[in-house]
Amino acid sequence: MVKFIGGPLTGMSLGLSYLETVSLTIAGMMTSVFVFSVIGRAASRWYSAYRRKAKKPVFGTKTRFIIRIWHNFGILGVAFFTPLFLTPIAGTMIAAVFGVPRRQILIYMLCSGIVWGFILTFLVYRFREVALLYL
Repeated sequence: MVKFIGGPLTGMSLGLSYLETVSLTIAGMMTSVFVFSVIGRAASRWYSAYRRKAKKPVFGTKTRFIIRIWHNFGILGVAFFTPLFLTPIAGTMIAAVFGVPRRQILIYMLCSGIVWGFILTFLVYRFREVALLYL
């Protein structure tokens, strides 16, 4: 959420309208999703090799959380939680690792980005005074 909330905060601080901010927030997320849906499996193989070489554990707290989400909700859960708990890069790579087709990744992440873009931008603009404390 820290990275995804940056779009609405930046839009508000630049004086953009609500819809401009929502649009740019969604576009920012989808840029990452598109790029990493193309290179997702290769990047995840590289990351796995890196972790094995560094002798890092395979199953940590975050990994278990991700697997629990995947088993309970599938791509819908990963897409839903991506703007809140994951980053667009991590959410896309997780979906790619679990074998979700690129088109499906793009569609579900776009829907999630639209929903959370509107909600989080609304909250930032609605509670402007509180949001300004974090800028």
